[in-house]
Amino acid sequence: MEIYLLTPPKGTPSIELLKRTKGMSLTEKTRQELTAVLVGKRRSLWSKFLFAGPAIIASIAYVDPGNYATNIQAGAGYGYKLLWVVLLANLIAMLFQGLSARLGIVTGKNLAELCRITFPFHIVIFMWFASELAAMATDLAEFLGGAIGISLLLNIPILQAMAMVGIITYLILTFDRFGFRPTELIIAFMVIIITLCFLTELLIVPVSWKSVFDNVFIPTVPDLDALTIVVGIIGATIMPHAIYLHSDLSIDRAIVRNEDHRKRLLKFTNIEVVLALGVAGFVNIAMVILAAGAFHSDFSYVADIESAYHLLTPLLGGAAAAVFLSSLITSGVSSSVVGTMAGQMIMQGFLEYKIPIWIRRLVTMIPAFVIVVFGVNATQALVLSQVVLSITLPVPMIALIFFVTRKSIMNNYAITPFVGIWAILGTGIVLGLNFVLLADVFGVPVPLYFV
Repeated sequence: MEIYLLTPPKGTPSIELLKRTKGMSLTEKTRQELTAVLVGKRRSLWSKFLFAGPAIIASIAYVDPGNYATNIQAGAGYGYKLLWVVLLANLIAMLFQGLSARLGIVTGKNLAELCRITFPFHIVIFMWFASELAAMATDLAEFLGGAIGISLLLNIPILQAMAMVGIITYLILTFDRFGFRPTELIIAFMVIIITLCFLTELLIVPVSWKSVFDNVFIPTVPDLDALTIVVGIIGATIMPHAIYLHSDLSIDRAIVRNEDHRKRLLKFTNIEVVLALGVAGFVNIAMVILAAGAFHSDFSYVADIESAYHLLTPLLGGAAAAVFLSSLITSGVSSSVVGTMAGQMIMQGFLEYKIPIWIRRLVTMIPAFVIVVFGVNATQALVLSQVVLSITLPVPMIALIFFVTRKSIMNNYAITPFVGIWAILGTGIVLGLNFVLLADVFGVPVPLYFV
């Protein structure tokens, strides 16, 4: 394989072809190949796949066990009626992940760092606290979900399964010392497994495709209980820690020497965001379809992952249950890895302080152990964690809009007013849903209009 290295230019950049790559790490090889594509020395279709990575890692946050919990409740309780929420949430996620990547590529800093540099200290502390709360809620869902899957698979106590998930995720996190590429490949492999699992489920479960297409595009909120699930779906789909992390993952992946290279990098990044988040959106829609097709008619009361798993065998056969469990375990492990990565970045960005990865992994496991020890329903805890995520979500969304709309920060790469309006509208939808949910929690009457 030939590798191109862009050398520091005097005027126009020059390219040196490196014939020998022995001793070069996988990450270094990827970085040089990416540079070669940007300068036009690599034009094959395969070379474009080298840009895949940051959005794939971010996308795993959109198919974590929290999504399983909320999507099972949505499909079992309301059939296909809440599919529109999944589509809406995924479109908003695409927009904000794209903006996050754009911020990192243009400024060379992640979102948390820019917040620390720009905002007053007391606001930074508040944002850090809210972001850490979101990270803890995220890891609760991811960690518990993976443990539930292993517990059901091996028929072992949930506490033993949680310990196994902790060890597995830590081992995967150690690959980070070899650079960004090994971790990206591991996560990409897991995304493929999850996607194939749900493709298989759609071939097994009975589906009313007419109802699917009708409800994907027609907003309906049947009752206030459904509203809690709607907010949970938003919180499970648009992830605060993924918005922070994507800006960091997009920095320094390739050597950018001029604005043409930067524009080309942004173009490839946007394509990756659409494709990666499109796959995540398909998985989420497939989850709701699976629950609607399997449970809604006769088992609408199904509201937890364990019950769903145990019912799949008599309803659809052992293969459907095994595939479901495989996807859940893969989702829990991979998303827990990504959540821990994001937690590290958030602390370092806001506070300029970094703790050893094993301490971060241990601390974020504690809430999950507390919940299990005190006998709290695991799936209900997953759903409530997604509501917490949705409530903390406006913090990074508003901060991101603040930065990407300013030419003083983004120069000519500041987003257009048209894109800015859509970003503000997406944030407004999240804020509006949160307001309605909190009003319901505190007993304030909220009128619902059915479409």
